Amino acid sequence: MSTITSDRRSAIKEIVCDILELDEGDVTETSLFIDDHRADSLRAIEILASLEKEFGITIDQSELAQMINLEAVYKVVAEAPAR
Repeated sequence: MSTITSDRRSAIKEIVCDILELDEGDVTETSLFIDDHRADSLRAIEILASLEKEFGITIDQSELAQMINLEAVYKVVAEAPAR
């Protein structure tokens, strides 16, 4: 498994918070997007698309179910193949 830099973690958190319309201080690495922040599936798709565009990676849509919090998103991005 690849590691993810702190700069990339910050960029991911910024993308997620922007799409979910949350302050970065409101989102922890383990807070759940759906349960804690009322995200819906459309927002999850937006997050996935933004991450792909920002980092030049490909994330399979089957990974959406795994992307429940920042910790999981970091893992998915670290393992995603470059385009």
